[in-house]
Amino acid sequence: MPKPSTAALPTDAAAPANYEVALHELEALIARMDAGELPLDELLVSYQRGAALLQFCRAKLQAVEDQVKVLEDGVLKPWKTP
Repeated sequence: MPKPSTAALPTDAAAPANYEVALHELEALIARMDAGELPLDELLVSYQRGAALLQFCRAKLQAVEDQVKVLEDGVLKPWKTP
């Protein structure tokens, strides 16, 4: 099975505007899941959304890390968002 893109989100979910928005939504999802009050179907949907948000955040962090590596070498290159 092909591996999904690192920034892929489910088609029924809107992509977050930025890292901070994604992180805030992810934290809210985790809190609701930890509360243990979600029905099973909603828990599964929340888990899937959380996994997609985590991929989005990791991709953004990787892009920043790549940019920092470029800056550390003394060369500034355009930042390519995933």
